[in-house]
Amino acid sequence: MLRVSHLTPIAPPALSALRLSLSPTLNLLSPSNVHKVSTFAHSQTSLSLIFRPSSLHSPSLSVKWVLQRMVGNPCPKASFSAESSSGDGREILVQHLLVKEDNLKLLVDLQQRVSGGEDLSDLAAEYSICPSKQEGGMLGWVRKGQMVPEFEEAAFNASLNKVVRCKTKFGWHLLQVLSEREESVLQDIQPEELHVKMQDPSFLDEAQLIDVREPEEVAQASLLGFQVLPLRKFGSWGPEITTKFNPQKDTYVMCHHGVRSLQVAKWLQTQGFKRVFNVSGGIHDYAQRVDPTIPTY
Repeated sequence: MLRVSHLTPIAPPALSALRLSLSPTLNLLSPSNVHKVSTFAHSQTSLSLIFRPSSLHSPSLSVKWVLQRMVGNPCPKASFSAESSSGDGREILVQHLLVKEDNLKLLVDLQQRVSGGEDLSDLAAEYSICPSKQEGGMLGWVRKGQMVPEFEEAAFNASLNKVVRCKTKFGWHLLQVLSEREESVLQDIQPEELHVKMQDPSFLDEAQLIDVREPEEVAQASLLGFQVLPLRKFGSWGPEITTKFNPQKDTYVMCHHGVRSLQVAKWLQTQGFKRVFNVSGGIHDYAQRVDPTIPTY
């Protein structure tokens, strides 16, 4: 049974039908639940359109396989050259169950059972026709602009923990908002802007700089102040991310071309990091546009 005390804030890949697009976002498990990665990955079917970073720099097959199955929360309206804002500054944690349009009687019965004390996640696992039933109906953290309009209106107007119903083109839903939080910011930063910031000595003290490339890449080209957290070794540093770094501080993420760093930046958002910046174009663009003394590869 899923309870709010041990919920995993993750949106299963197969839930893309409820979303407005298949724009990819890496949504890894929370650090306290990283040990569940394997179980979760095996419980999902991958979507061919979700995660195809053509310039991923030689990650191991096992890492790529896990990441492909941990992509969710597409952000169709988010612009990563500007702050990704939903309009009211909230994100909500939602679970739901879905039945066919002609099964309203079943939906009413299930709603009554919830009112009688049964858990929505248990009923979702048994009766829902949405693939999220494998995760007890958990949709993860969502913001305005991500969900189909009818579902979004019902969810963002629902009181915490109250089960409400709504109808979409997919059928009838029972949904429950389990928690809410202030929406975080994910923003692109251009190499020139980063370069200006790095000229200020206080910037290196106040900001958190993360390079997710592999050690052999860093040996060829690097920037002062960036802590190397190879994506291939996510299993070793992911569980400790909120103890090694402060989620309240501005955090900058860099890779070779900006693809891997964007995926990690999005994941950092799911871990509660309030302001995350992806270095646009990675160290390659930084070298070409700002500092030609840095080797390119």
